[in-house]
Amino acid sequence: MESLLIRPLLESDMDAFAKAFRAQGWTPKPEVHRRYLLEQEKGLRRVFVAETNGVPAGYLTLVPKAETGPFAGKEWPEIQDFNVLKAYQRRGIGSALMDAAEEAASRLSDTVTLGVGLHSGYGPAQRLYIRRGYLPDGSGVWFQDQPAKPYAPCQNDNSLVLYLSKKLR
Repeated sequence: MESLLIRPLLESDMDAFAKAFRAQGWTPKPEVHRRYLLEQEKGLRRVFVAETNGVPAGYLTLVPKAETGPFAGKEWPEIQDFNVLKAYQRRGIGSALMDAAEEAASRLSDTVTLGVGLHSGYGPAQRLYIRRGYLPDGSGVWFQDQPAKPYAPCQNDNSLVLYLSKKLR
């Protein structure tokens, strides 16, 4: 039976995530993970790591307020950088991470927000967010941190995003 623990980011996770990302063809992000660890220590970001049978299987982060996108300037927390390693997907790990983040967000606000990419690599996350009750904010898609103008060219990369929110209470 698989054990699951949701815990904060640890220094030892840096190498574990770098190796796991590389093994599945994702670009390792050691500088990003290091920044997350520092921001976690300073109380600027919460990092939730899913550990299964002693191995880090995924993570997501929660910031107290969105700094970009349509929710910037509102007092709503934002879920950012949600990753479940491919070998651990479809086991409830993403849902457990979301449960933990939403519970923490509910202590800050009645609403939580996030942005999700639109290419197929984000398909599992898109489906999860809709099943969990997240709704588009109505501002349309954003490209490179700006609302995409109708009929303007854009590229379906990580900077093409749809923003969603969910009422928590």
